[in-house]
Amino acid sequence: MTYEDRIRHERLGMSKSFARLADFLLDSYIEASFMTASELAHALNLDAATVVRFSQHLGYKGYPELLREIRDKVRRYLLIHPQQAEITDSIPGVVSMAMNSLIRELEQTRMSLDTNALARLVDEIGQARRIIILAEAPAQPAAYNLLYFLEQGGFQIYIARPGVVDLARTIHTAQSNDLLLVIDVAGQAPTIARALQEAQSRGIHTAAIVGAASLPSTHAADVVLAALEHPSMQTGVVIINVMVYVLVEALRWAFADRFAGAEQSINELSAHIQANHD
Repeated sequence: MTYEDRIRHERLGMSKSFARLADFLLDSYIEASFMTASELAHALNLDAATVVRFSQHLGYKGYPELLREIRDKVRRYLLIHPQQAEITDSIPGVVSMAMNSLIRELEQTRMSLDTNALARLVDEIGQARRIIILAEAPAQPAAYNLLYFLEQGGFQIYIARPGVVDLARTIHTAQSNDLLLVIDVAGQAPTIARALQEAQSRGIHTAAIVGAASLPSTHAADVVLAALEHPSMQTGVVIINVMVYVLVEALRWAFADRFAGAEQSINELSAHIQANHD
């Protein structure tokens, strides 16, 4: 077994200090490959003896043996993988082509993104009584990411169900100071575009984050944040998530006071609830 397999096999039964070491070696193995036992212990606020015991717990004679395996992985990562990626008819080659394609799409998105529209959307979100998200199926992960973030800042936000009756109920109960925000990758849900049009006709604020500027949902949006048309659905899903990430960063900057300390407070409350449960 690799050191990763050994860690995952033992992870659930580890003490807090061992678990901290385990997670660091899984998530930051490149950084760990340059550390001695003392340096690793110092970085995690542990003692060097704990690092040695951890290594032995995984079945190694000591930390140097574990470190050699970590360094072997880094060596493969830095030296062998780039060579394998040049073979197009292989898994490493497919990975390389896919990543290069995404890099090109991300760069095009960075260059073409309308920052004026982004600023308007940030203002609309800041002024809205409620933010109501209408998301087609491929955009649901991006919608929940935005929901998760905005809730931390105390924004009133929810994701409307996509059924026709649910959309009608959403528009019926919406008010003029609400914001209906469509997140749309490929225009696969035409009822969402029509619902947005109906909302706009009733004087409700509307906005759209879309995978292409020509999608029907853009025609009834007061603010449109659009990517360039993407070559595939898979790429479009990634780009929509990236655009939501950019929006989140802009909101974090614009409303820093609303988010200050929120994540720490949530983590502290979570630990308190868990401690009471235990």
